[in-house]
Amino acid sequence: MMSSSPSQRQLSPVDRATIRLDAVLKSALGPHLAHRPYPGKDIPDTVADPQLRKQIAGLMRVNHAGEICAQALYHGQAMTAKLDGVRVAMSQAAQEEVDHLSWCGQRLKELNDRPSLLDPIWYAGSFAIGAIAGIAGDRNSLGFVAETEKQVVEHLQSHLDQLPQQDSRTRAIIKQMMDDEAHHGGQALQQGGVLPPGPIKALMKLTAKVMTSTSRWI
Repeated sequence: MMSSSPSQRQLSPVDRATIRLDAVLKSALGPHLAHRPYPGKDIPDTVADPQLRKQIAGLMRVNHAGEICAQALYHGQAMTAKLDGVRVAMSQAAQEEVDHLSWCGQRLKELNDRPSLLDPIWYAGSFAIGAIAGIAGDRNSLGFVAETEKQVVEHLQSHLDQLPQQDSRTRAIIKQMMDDEAHHGGQALQQGGVLPPGPIKALMKLTAKVMTSTSRWI
């Protein structure tokens, strides 16, 4: 009797988890190539002062680390989601975060700077948090997304306030990121997300503060 091929037999939960983990690792460790145009492409880079460029690079390093976290959260949530529709939505959102990663990485290169050395730690920790959120149930997981994106938009707005007024190139990148994050949050609520309680929101803000304050310099 001929044995059935892996594609013909029904995949077990372990098989599906292994396939998902393989995709996650490839996405986390592979090159981050944007599917959409770079928002700063046609905008001149007008900031020449070395001190200002260093300040901008610090902000973009934080944003890059934040996108590492966002992608990891979505990967973790997709892995533990109960409903296929939620799993697909999480995977699609993670793909959009790849655009953000690419844009932040490109801006850092233009500024002759680098991403955070702690990015692997941020990814691992955020993946675990996302997986736990998914285990808590799809509605809670979607609510976690909505609150996360709300806090991210606030964080990005604070960066716009700190940027030199003449840096239109970086501003274009951050504004597009803000639009995308607000869209993700709105979608999560429309899909039935339940926002987390106050103490969880406060813990999320504290965790984000640790990440942002550290990534700016390391």
